[in-house]
Amino acid sequence: MIKTKHYKTIVLSDIHLGSKWSKTEEAAGFLEKNTCDTLILCGDIIDGWNIMRGNKEKWNRQHTGFIKLLLDIRHDTQIIYIRGNHDDFLERILPVTFHNIRIVKDFIYRSCNKQFYVVHGDIFDTVTSRFKWLSKIGDRGYTLLLWINRQYNNKRLKKGLPYDSISRRIKAKVKASVSYISDYENHIVSVARKKNCDGVICGHIHHPEMRYYGDTLYLNAGDWVESLSALTEDYEGNWQLVFHALETDYAGKPYSHDIIPRSV
Repeated sequence: MIKTKHYKTIVLSDIHLGSKWSKTEEAAGFLEKNTCDTLILCGDIIDGWNIMRGNKEKWNRQHTGFIKLLLDIRHDTQIIYIRGNHDDFLERILPVTFHNIRIVKDFIYRSCNKQFYVVHGDIFDTVTSRFKWLSKIGDRGYTLLLWINRQYNNKRLKKGLPYDSISRRIKAKVKASVSYISDYENHIVSVARKKNCDGVICGHIHHPEMRYYGDTLYLNAGDWVESLSALTEDYEGNWQLVFHALETDYAGKPYSHDIIPRSV
């Protein structure tokens, strides 16, 4: 029997169903062990860009299983699906509600006498919003980097060494990348303030974070490609950033399902 923990709110972002890099089984395992009143899917849950490329390794049974899991979640759990840039095909039908699932572009989430601006975040990314073609080239470069990452970690695994993400280290060290993340966070926080919100909940840049900018709380749920992270909120309004164990063989089989929490 699966032991579950219940939260007021859970936020997942950037699962990228339809991509072979998606850690779909881990994301499904997380939702099977953690229930909530409100589940926020903060964009790029489905990777429409990858599906449209016609790649051989795209949608599989695990991805279908994850969608079925969402549909099977009991109706007293409200599910809010935010459109991202990789699932921008949803733009044509927004907003739409069926059963306990609401699909929107963005919304204001009110909880414990505070309100949060919830958005995927691509509209605050200049490259994604103004130069979509360049963004898609960058996406292919990221895919190549993930492939290199897999080869590198397969060799580490054979030597008995732990998982090590090349791309995350690059993002942490390259000045342009650090500057981009900082600009993104500052921009999205300023918009939340203009909307009279106490904080912002987002995804998009695959960089899990939880920090205050002045009095404004910035919450980024990260992704389920590399960081395997989620945001949780308890009934007193306390937020945590939790990480699924990263010791995997990078072919999809986890050594552990431990959750590592980090509080604000």
